[in-house]
Amino acid sequence: MSVARMRVYRGDKEGGREMEYEVPLEEGMVVLDALHFIQANYDGDLAVRWNCKAAKCGSCSTEINGMPALSCKTRLDTLPLNQPITVYPIKTFPIIKDLVTDVSWNYKARKKVQPFTPAPDTEWIMYQEDVERSQEFRKCIECFLCQNVCHILRNHNKKNEFFGPRVMIKMAELEMHPLDTADRKEQLRGEAGVGYCNITKCCTDVCPEEIHITDNAIIPLKERVADTYFDPLSWIFSKFKKS
Repeated sequence: MSVARMRVYRGDKEGGREMEYEVPLEEGMVVLDALHFIQANYDGDLAVRWNCKAAKCGSCSTEINGMPALSCKTRLDTLPLNQPITVYPIKTFPIIKDLVTDVSWNYKARKKVQPFTPAPDTEWIMYQEDVERSQEFRKCIECFLCQNVCHILRNHNKKNEFFGPRVMIKMAELEMHPLDTADRKEQLRGEAGVGYCNITKCCTDVCPEEIHITDNAIIPLKERVADTYFDPLSWIFSKFKKS
């Protein structure tokens, strides 16, 4: 029986190291299956976060061979088996233990977003194109792989200045809702920090739901902010409107 050599990070916030294991290969195995085999046969205290094993809960985010991915969606037969397969925790957020990280910051950032605000006595009628415009963003499973690869959060640690791509698609969903009346442009320009994004599209590349985060959410939000605060004609018009 052929085997896969797995090098799995073991440790906590104080530090850690790689541990190597041999896992027998079976048809259709994913990385999460290999981690479960390690738990059952080698180290029962290996900490792994998972829930649905159907790539819908977003819990099992890891870095496999250096690439952010869901361990329940990454098949072993798609990886080079002539060398060890490395499995590490996502690096943008603090390690709790082994492959489990503390992603609570993402929920705190999302709570800062101005909530859905319909007008009083709103008549709840929507056209299909309005539904479809924001439907894509609701596919998000909050795996936070997009937050993990965002260089603003990962390399520059700007968590106090930028909400990150996951929260951007939440804001885009609300901004594009035809019944929402809130104006989030000041928040986008300020504490949400949409201006920090330089459109590398790395967040889109790793999204397991294939949401077009950059093209369909972040760029339209940046354009709204630019039109309001940096377009001279819009600025002059707003001054006349206020007076």
